[in-house]
Amino acid sequence: MLKIFRTKKEHKEDFELDMDNMPNHIAIIMDGNGRWAKEQSLPRSMGHKAGMETIRLILKEATRLGIKNLTLYAFSTENWSRPKDEVGAIMNLLVTYLKKELRECHENGVRMNVLGDTSKLPAECQKVLNEAIETTKNNIKINLNFALNYGGRDEIVRAIKLISSDIKNNKISEEEINEKLVEKYLYTKGIPDPDLIIRPSGEQRLSNFLLWQCAYSEFWYSNINWPDFKEVDLKRAIADYQNRDRRFGKVK
Repeated sequence: MLKIFRTKKEHKEDFELDMDNMPNHIAIIMDGNGRWAKEQSLPRSMGHKAGMETIRLILKEATRLGIKNLTLYAFSTENWSRPKDEVGAIMNLLVTYLKKELRECHENGVRMNVLGDTSKLPAECQKVLNEAIETTKNNIKINLNFALNYGGRDEIVRAIKLISSDIKNNKISEEEINEKLVEKYLYTKGIPDPDLIIRPSGEQRLSNFLLWQCAYSEFWYSNINWPDFKEVDLKRAIADYQNRDRRFGKVK
């Protein structure tokens, strides 16, 4: 695990990417919005607003680089415990982002998806999310997955309940249970496991993110707060990923 420290002046690229060895799926824990706002003597809501602009930049760069799947951890099941005004600001920003970016995303071949229990989101959020998913459902250039009201443990518990229900209703048998079957009951059904998980802000933990799916993911940490995360940082993470020896528990 390589932890990168970058000053604001360090934007020069000192590496080359192997376009034949790009990660198929990158997942990002978008951390550091609050810290960024505090450093700027701004309300936390302004940090989340600045983070939305970073989403726009990183999505464009990921698309340009040919990344096929990008998952962004936007709001966890634990985030409901934050102050109500902050939660409200995040939800409003989500609505604003989707309304503003949907047309361009659609034109650029972005297919939008949501991981998590959206039934607990505000009605307006659910409406714009459903519209975005429906509008972009046939796009194939890049899959953009927003993890909203998402928790890895919650996802696994949900899968267990669904499997138990299907066994009870004789849709499947206990003998059929294996990893491939379990994957069909996860929010990420049909989505490949992340090759690379990126976490900015200096923290080095998963925070209940993609617990099943990250079994053999590579991790890349940085002290850069999410609003300051730039295209060059994404490329640095990919470059480091490309220099690793992925053995998946085997010996080459």
